[in-house]
Amino acid sequence: MLRDGVTGDWIGTFVGHKGAAWQSRISDTGLLAATGSADFTAYDHYPLKGDIWDPQTGECLHTLQHNHIVRAVAFAPGSSTSFVATGGFEKKLRIYDLRHSPTEHNSSSPTTNSNNASLESRDASSWEIGPGLHEGPIKSIIWGPDQNLIVTAAEDKKLRWWDIRQSNPISTFALDGVLGGCELSFSSNGRKTDSSILSVGAGKTAYFFSGKYPGQLLSSHKATGEITSVAVNLTENRFVFGSSNDTFVHVHDFSDGSEQNVYKGHHGPVWSVSFSPDGKLYATGSEDGTIKLWKFCNEAYGLWK
Repeated sequence: MLRDGVTGDWIGTFVGHKGAAWQSRISDTGLLAATGSADFTAYDHYPLKGDIWDPQTGECLHTLQHNHIVRAVAFAPGSSTSFVATGGFEKKLRIYDLRHSPTEHNSSSPTTNSNNASLESRDASSWEIGPGLHEGPIKSIIWGPDQNLIVTAAEDKKLRWWDIRQSNPISTFALDGVLGGCELSFSSNGRKTDSSILSVGAGKTAYFFSGKYPGQLLSSHKATGEITSVAVNLTENRFVFGSSNDTFVHVHDFSDGSEQNVYKGHHGPVWSVSFSPDGKLYATGSEDGTIKLWKFCNEAYGLWK
């Protein structure tokens, strides 16, 4: 479902999945949307799909067939919308080249990674990076702002940084709890590598890594409950997270981790938190079946006059 990011108004619904949609992403250009799902059919297993949509019309442009649940999708950063990465219960990190015809993507056995090959120089419709190295389902994929760098967060409690031109991770970090969420945040001046932070919620800890230097931990802060999702606002020096132990939205100081505010409104645990690109608004998604928009600035904004 597509909604206006400021008002929350319904714009349209992508119809086609026959199972739960686990994740959705919109490309940097806004020209494509990707969804990862668990679609049930008449078979005794989950013939899993990752679908590519035109967000203007709702038309499904590509279906990327998998053998199990797709939990994570990510577009290559920048103006190119030709490449998308997927991951899930198969424990495989795949990259698909959308320049190939949709029929070429039906194979569930992509080629292995070719060392030193750039994205644009490859001729395969899809390929796998680091075969056999993930020891649990891939729950999140972060791609960018460097197009050669991908981060995977898996249920084996590990973060892995990948150079897509290599077959092994260039950095690995062991988390001290079950992975909740993983997002890349930018300052309000745009998608610049120097101003990006990878925020990760795992167990009762919020981790913050450099978006430029793989594996470089900048800081971490403890919470009283299990963190399901965390997002940081670099301009305001704050981070926001949800927890599976309550129904609140928690706002903390990014420098020292101190609690600044606790907001009530949801009637179930908050599973997803994300800031708008300008940092003046953040959205929360809850088990109560609602998405709430919260103003994060003093001036009038959108519906808040």
